[in-house]
Amino acid sequence: MNAVRSRFAVSAAVAGAFMMVLGSASQASAATVYPIAPGYQVNVRSGPGTNYAVVRVLTPGSQVRIYCQTTGTRETGPYGTSTIWDNIASGQYVSDAYVHTGSDGYVASPCA
Repeated sequence: MNAVRSRFAVSAAVAGAFMMVLGSASQASAATVYPIAPGYQVNVRSGPGTNYAVVRVLTPGSQVRIYCQTTGTRETGPYGTSTIWDNIASGQYVSDAYVHTGSDGYVASPCA
């Protein structure tokens, strides 16, 4: 009977840990979506700077998920002046000066 209890305790502990990881992952994902400044169309560029090609344009009211952040050209927007650029998809960057992150600094890991 002790072996059964022991297996049950281990299974419960593993299940609990799994649920904690899932909960943390979903909370982290929710925390990485940020709105673009209201009323602005924002250029999405192929790299972290205004010297990179525009690959698409975000419409007013868009939201972005920030995967990582890096330093690029200085840009002034509704949220100040910044050299931080947000990676929102593979090969797609927007100036952090147009994204409402609630911070003047990094809110995501540095891009590799």
